[in-house]
Amino acid sequence: MSWTEERVETLKKMWGEGQSASQIAKELGGVTRNAVIGKVHRLGLSNRAGGGSTKTAKEKPAAKAETPAKPQVQAKPKADAPQKPAPATHSPIPARKQIIPAGQPLPPQPSANEISPEALASVREVEKKAKKLTLMELTERTCKWPIGDPATEDFWFCGLSTQQGKPYCEAHVGVAFQPMSSRRDRKR
Repeated sequence: MSWTEERVETLKKMWGEGQSASQIAKELGGVTRNAVIGKVHRLGLSNRAGGGSTKTAKEKPAAKAETPAKPQVQAKPKADAPQKPAPATHSPIPARKQIIPAGQPLPPQPSANEISPEALASVREVEKKAKKLTLMELTERTCKWPIGDPATEDFWFCGLSTQQGKPYCEAHVGVAFQPMSSRRDRKR
């Protein structure tokens, strides 16, 4: 399908009347809605002015002359409106937390006080023997405990054999699944 002068005039007329691109495509036949939209943009007809009228390419220079008048009309009501205070300056973005290299213990976490020192020592020893698998090497029988920063190349998963029904090896299960504290037991 080619855009003949007659089809372009029909498109301009219908677009100026406020017809949708789908309606124009249906009327022209053999053309899609997207083809109509593309042609409208290439012809410079895309700016419809509120009540269905449109500015054609010939009217655009006149539209530019009207543009300065519009802000002047809007400027007067704004002068009568209450003044808004200047926006507060934003505080600087806090620095990112330090990334702990793989194999090093994490700093104390809120629940870390419940983890026994033996469990942490066990984790350190297990991580020395870990298989250091990548994400693609993990299976349902390998420990999926992540070690290191995922944004670095020195990131890996434990990879040792998992406990039955758990995603981690025995040492990492001891850290991940903590028994309820005695305080929680008292609430029951």
